[in-house]
Amino acid sequence: MSSFSKHNSVFNYTMHNKVTLVRGGKQYFDLLEHIINRAHTIIHLQMYIFNEDETGNRFINALLKAAGKGVQVFIVLDGYASRNISKACIDSLKSAGIHFRWFNPIFKSRYFYFGRRLHHKVVVADAFTGLVGGVNITNRYNDLDEPAWLDWALHVQGEASFNLNKICADIWDKSMWGRRFRTRFILPEKFFIPNETCMIRARVNDWVRGKKQVSKTYTDMLKQAQYSVTIMSSYFLPGALIKKHLSAAARRGVKIKVIAAGISDVQLAKQAERYIYRWLFKNNIEIYEYKKTVLHGKLSTADKKFVTAGSYNLNNISAYASIELNLDVLDAPFAKKTETILQKIIREDCIQITEAEYDGKVTFFMRAWQRICFDTYRIILYLFTFYFKRRHG
Repeated sequence: MSSFSKHNSVFNYTMHNKVTLVRGGKQYFDLLEHIINRAHTIIHLQMYIFNEDETGNRFINALLKAAGKGVQVFIVLDGYASRNISKACIDSLKSAGIHFRWFNPIFKSRYFYFGRRLHHKVVVADAFTGLVGGVNITNRYNDLDEPAWLDWALHVQGEASFNLNKICADIWDKSMWGRRFRTRFILPEKFFIPNETCMIRARVNDWVRGKKQVSKTYTDMLKQAQYSVTIMSSYFLPGALIKKHLSAAARRGVKIKVIAAGISDVQLAKQAERYIYRWLFKNNIEIYEYKKTVLHGKLSTADKKFVTAGSYNLNNISAYASIELNLDVLDAPFAKKTETILQKIIREDCIQITEAEYDGKVTFFMRAWQRICFDTYRIILYLFTFYFKRRHG
């Protein structure tokens, strides 16, 4: 029996599932549209960023079409990141019978936002099929004029989707402050169970409500790994606890590879990441920068037996400020395929950053700038729930 099988109780996992790793871009959005179009009874969509652009309008139309067929559609969008959607668009959704809510902060005004982020990127249809990952609904995650940002989702069918439906229903009811009664959701009369067996569990992080499941997934993965861990993470700035378990695993002889962004949409975060490269070198952790496009994926494997993927970044914003959702998959064939994909990306699309190369290229002034970015970003992490909005003049 493997280390993961011994330490991950089967009672935490659903058994009857089918799972597929889906790359962001055209593959993801075509599948998402297919899931929405095939829904018969109920759709939950919860998203951090949903923009009213070409990609967003595609799915606004798909959801309107589903509602027109009598499908219950429940949408929850983050109250900060998706605020670009027009009132006219929201009114059209509501007029079509779609149930829409913002995930609201503790308080807000025109110029600031204080509260947790709903960082989910999840769609569940008929409590049977779902997509969980890091892909937002907007053009930069799609293959349009330029290649999509690199991201991933897990497409799951079966018992795990029933649990995802329950998680989404719970978020729907908690997205309104002071709500006393639970919404009555109409579910399919029959649930189709795949013949395949694949162990999958949904993991939620919501530190304010005492849920630290995804954080625990990562600490357990590092404690239980015997020979290899591969971590793909955008905005890779692990806190003290994760760093402790990374170094402990490396001391046991576990070969750890980190795939980080080479091209980043947040330069402050990228320079802060590079400041911790010396710590990674010191702990014999290999670091690779992805160079083809912006890296936004959050996907990790261990010992070719275990995979976790979803919305969770390895930093303190995900650990303490955001509501995050991952799926854990304990299945050797799936994990081997996923690890093969990650190793191919490392070989073909990444540059390894070695200690010698780093020392040779990073000047004193560059190092000082990285330290400034690191300290600044840490301050931002401590103030992670406070976001200033730009004044409109």
